[in-house]
Amino acid sequence: MLSTFSIFISVWRCTKISDLMINEQIRDREVRLIGEHGEQLGIMSAKEAQKLAREAELDLVKIAPTAKPPVCKIIDYGKYRYEMARKEKEARKKQKTVEIKEIRLSPNIDENDLNTKVNNARKFLSKGNKVKVTLRFRGREMAHMQANRYILEDIAKELSDVAVIDRPIKQEGRTLTLFLTEKRS
Repeated sequence: MLSTFSIFISVWRCTKISDLMINEQIRDREVRLIGEHGEQLGIMSAKEAQKLAREAELDLVKIAPTAKPPVCKIIDYGKYRYEMARKEKEARKKQKTVEIKEIRLSPNIDENDLNTKVNNARKFLSKGNKVKVTLRFRGREMAHMQANRYILEDIAKELSDVAVIDRPIKQEGRTLTLFLTEKRS
């Protein structure tokens, strides 16, 4: 019972860690083998390659499965996985995620409140985020949607020194929306 359980765990571990095939998972007839120091060892059967990997006390990993014949390399799989994870983490660190921050307004907004919203939008834009300005209408305000379009146009003018219009003013049901992005120098 115990041996069956341990075999199940090891097989599960091999298939879940990565999509790369390692050791006994490689079922190809012939493979192109690269040694542990990067030297070409030529084309040989998969069993011979596994034997060489076992002798070196390392793993046989299929790194290019679509090649003819597939390319396998003798490496320490744990170390290889660690290096790949570190490279992915480094690449994610360099990526910049752009968030869309929303500023909601109503048509009867006061000038001071509007200035506060504009200052918030300026902060969001300076941090590299996009800003979605939404002008929401309720009830009888719906009759004057186009007349209140100037509010969004004024915001775009106020922020023209730091922002450009990404998408023009658009009516979506009960709202008018405007997207702004940071101006590139």
